[in-house]
Amino acid sequence: MAVTIRSMTATFGKLDRAHLELEEGFNLIKAPNEGGKSTWCAFWKAMLYGIDTRDRDRKGYLADKNRYQPWSGAPMEGEVRLIWQGRDITIRRGPRGNTPFGAFSAVYTATGEPVPDLTAATCGELLTGVGKEVFERSAFIGSGGDLTVTAAPELEKRIAALVSSGEEDVSFSQTQATLSQWRNRRQVNRSVGLIPKLEGELEQVEQALRAQEEVALRISQLSGEREALMEEQKALTAEVRLHRAQAQSALDARFAQAKGELDQARQQLAALEGEAGKYGPLPDKEKLKGAQGELQYLKVLTEEIRQGEDALKQAEDAYVQAQIDAQDPLFQGLSGEEAGQRVQKDLQEYAVYENTARAKDLGSRVFPLFGLAVLVVCALVGFVREHALVTYPLYLGLVVLGITLLSALVSRSNARDWRAKAAKLLGRYGVQTPQEALDLAEDYRERCRKAEEAAAQAKAVRGALNDRKARRDNSQTDLIAFVHTFAPQITDLFGCSAALSRALSLDHELALARERVEERRRRAEDLAAQGGRECQNLSQSPAPVRTPQETDRALARVTGELEQVERELNQALGRQRAQGDPAALHAQQEALQEALGRRQEEHQALQTALSALERANTLLQERFSPKLSRLAGDYLARLTGGAYASLTLNRELEGSAQRPGDVLPRSVLALSRGTADQVYLAVRLAVCRLCLPDRPPAVLDDALAAFDDGRLAQALDLLRELAEEGQVLLFTCQNREGELLAHTPGVHQTAL
Repeated sequence: MAVTIRSMTATFGKLDRAHLELEEGFNLIKAPNEGGKSTWCAFWKAMLYGIDTRDRDRKGYLADKNRYQPWSGAPMEGEVRLIWQGRDITIRRGPRGNTPFGAFSAVYTATGEPVPDLTAATCGELLTGVGKEVFERSAFIGSGGDLTVTAAPELEKRIAALVSSGEEDVSFSQTQATLSQWRNRRQVNRSVGLIPKLEGELEQVEQALRAQEEVALRISQLSGEREALMEEQKALTAEVRLHRAQAQSALDARFAQAKGELDQARQQLAALEGEAGKYGPLPDKEKLKGAQGELQYLKVLTEEIRQGEDALKQAEDAYVQAQIDAQDPLFQGLSGEEAGQRVQKDLQEYAVYENTARAKDLGSRVFPLFGLAVLVVCALVGFVREHALVTYPLYLGLVVLGITLLSALVSRSNARDWRAKAAKLLGRYGVQTPQEALDLAEDYRERCRKAEEAAAQAKAVRGALNDRKARRDNSQTDLIAFVHTFAPQITDLFGCSAALSRALSLDHELALARERVEERRRRAEDLAAQGGRECQNLSQSPAPVRTPQETDRALARVTGELEQVERELNQALGRQRAQGDPAALHAQQEALQEALGRRQEEHQALQTALSALERANTLLQERFSPKLSRLAGDYLARLTGGAYASLTLNRELEGSAQRPGDVLPRSVLALSRGTADQVYLAVRLAVCRLCLPDRPPAVLDDALAAFDDGRLAQALDLLRELAEEGQVLLFTCQNREGELLAHTPGVHQTAL
């Protein structure tokens, strides 16, 4: 029974609580671009079949769950009121958690009682009579203007049921796929399937049997090699023992020699210790060396004393000569400093005399000039006052001149007296200038200093000489006393030297003897630790051909080879155990051969069944393909106004249209866009008529946009006829459809 939509309310994509009222028959819904036409179509499909939440966005593609999320941000939900099986029912879908359209309800509108068996999973198929993939290829026409039809297994079953027994649970492609799957399970190619697997297992068993034979042969070979190597190892081990016995004999001989050398060294040490302790124990080595150094110091000190006595004689001679050189009659009884002070004092008096004489000389020259100046002044004054050359002021000036001349004569006489006194002072020293007197005083002071230095030097040399003599006497006494502790017969330094040398020699010999004893004791202990024993009578055995090193290398080589052979033998035995019982492998080989034969027979039978199925499918296609093609061809002739008389379809629903009078049909790929859309519309309408007996509403979304005006009128006329059997919803963005259908009975126009 046909389904009729009464109304739809949607919060879906751009639709926000939008409402659309519909009528039975032909419904023309007009809306501009982005008016919601495609969204209403998608909403109807989603209400039938729900939203596939597993679908994911891809490049150039948005999944419906994201594409139709409400723009308003509200939850995705909707309601459809429709008539089904003669009753008014209401279908609602809404969110469940994060799942869009996850909640579903279907109730009778009048009572609110749930509709039995109408669930979210069965809603679409119960209302339309087909699954989603058939609905999309039949009653859901031109989603966004795309009318292309593609094949699908469910659609193929529907078409096949038209001419078969009426069973719709199988199709050629499914049966072919099942048989191919069974055949492929047995063998796809040389490496995939049960047959290659059995062949591989059989090959593995045969390889295992061959490997067992190889392992048994290898075990026999390795056992022989092991026996030979063990014999060679035994002989080399005996040779090693012989080398060790000979080495022990040599070690015992070295041990006996070391013991004898140790006894000899101990005897030498005892003799030296007896000599050293004859007059008492010797002082330690450091004290002996110190005493020997003191003896050397005494020798040096004696030489220094001799040199000091010579130096003292030279210093006393130098002092006497310095005293003689320091005598001077000018400074008799004066020291150098006193002589200098006296010369300074006399030179100061000399300076006073000279200064006074120079002052007097200056006065003898200045007084006449002064008197002459006064005379000139007086003469000028008298001439100015009395206008005569001889005047009273002139006489006064002459008197003054006479006085100054007399004073000049007195000053000159006094200057000569002072110079005489100064010359007398210098004459006391027999010099002409004060500097010479100073040089005499300085020379005397230097001679006095040298005499003092010579006295100090003589005193210092005498003191150092006395000090060395005292140290010599003390050191000699101490040294003789020290030597008497181990050589009481010594009385002089020569004897001390001989005693110290002998004592040091004995100490050195004792140290060497102790070192020899210690070294030979360690050597004997080392040899004993190595296994040296007291010499015993050993039987002499012939020397081996090989040296010990050659024997060790040969034994190591044979041992290594034996270990390698044993490892390989153990590995071979392990492989033999791991490979299992040969009888079991032979039984497994026979079982695999039998199973392989069965699988090969099954594969051949399936291959024969597939060939028969393909031949049957060819015959079946010849039976049902013309029926669909005829109805689709009739619709195409209506849509094109007879321009194309027939249409043929293959299993993939690829069409070829033929004009009246043409020899060959034309592929839809060679047709114009509008004609191709008309072909596909004819196919979809034919599928609806043949495969959808429940006549669900046919929804067309801008499906006629590419039709010219003439063919558009033909298409609208055909749709109007089909609307008499079931509801048709035509969504369009153009005015042409409305104008052509204006005032047409049974057509309901709605503007969004």
